[in-house]
Amino acid sequence: MNAFTVDVEEWFHICGVEGPLATTNWPNLPSRVMSTTRQLLDEFDAAGVRGTFFVLGWVADRYPLLVGEIVAAGHEIGSHGYWHRWVHTQTSEEFSADLDASVRALAVAGVSSVTAYRAPEWSINDRSRWALERLVRHGFHIDASMAPVRIVGRVSYPRRPHVRATWAGPIVEAPPLVTDRLGHVMPLGWGWGLRMSPPRRVLAAIEHANRAGDPAVLMVHPWEIDPDPPRVSLPARQCFAHYFRLGGFLDRFRTILRAATFVPLGELLAAETRPT
Repeated sequence: MNAFTVDVEEWFHICGVEGPLATTNWPNLPSRVMSTTRQLLDEFDAAGVRGTFFVLGWVADRYPLLVGEIVAAGHEIGSHGYWHRWVHTQTSEEFSADLDASVRALAVAGVSSVTAYRAPEWSINDRSRWALERLVRHGFHIDASMAPVRIVGRVSYPRRPHVRATWAGPIVEAPPLVTDRLGHVMPLGWGWGLRMSPPRRVLAAIEHANRAGDPAVLMVHPWEIDPDPPRVSLPARQCFAHYFRLGGFLDRFRTILRAATFVPLGELLAAETRPT
C-alpha cells in the first residue's frame, strides 16, 4: 500500500514571500481553496481512494465546512500548521503556538483528534530537528516533513517510513517519494518533480519501492489542479516550484491516482516500528 496526501492551502500560501502575498494581505486575495479541494475530493472519490489531508489552520478557521466535507468523504485529517511558515525560522515557542492554533482551528471545524503533521515546504530538517520532540509533546504520532532531497532536506535521510526517537518519545517519519536520476535525487512524489514526470515513470518508481517492501508517499496541493490559477511575480526559485508544468497536470495526477493502491497515512504506518 501507498499514501496520497494533500496539503490543503491557498495558492498564495508561499513561504518567505512578502509584498502582495504578505500575511496581512491574505484576507484580500481571491480564494480558490474551496473549489480546488472539492475537485480533488471528486477525483479521490472517482478513484476509490482515501487519503490524508493536511489542512492549514488558517484555512480551517475560514472554511470549517470544507474540513467537514473532507471528513465526510472518509479521509484522514492532519495538521499543516496555522500560518504556513518555515519551521526552521521559528523558535520552539513560536512553533508550539502555531501547532496549538492549528489544532484549535481543526477542533472548531469538528476534528477532535489530530495525530499527523506536515511542515510547510518540508521545513523540518537539520536546522529544526527539535520540532519532532515538540510534535510528540503535542500529541502527534506521525510526521511527514523530512524530505530526502538536497534543497529542503538532506539526501541521506531515510527514504522509507521509520521511527525517530526524541526525548519526549518516538514519532513515525513518513518521507515523500524520491528517485535517483542523472546523478541527482529528484522529488518524484510531489511538486515540480511529480508535475514534470509522465505517469509511467511515477508508477514504475512506486512499483520499485513496493517490490522492496516499502510504501510510496505522494503529495499534491489543491492549487496544482486549478484550471486557471492566479499568477503573480515571484523570485525565480519559488516561481519554478509553483508554476512549472501545471498545464495538463490534472490528467497526469488522475492516471497515477487510479493506477496504484493508496490509503491514509495513519493506516499505512500503523505497523511501522523500525527505529533509525
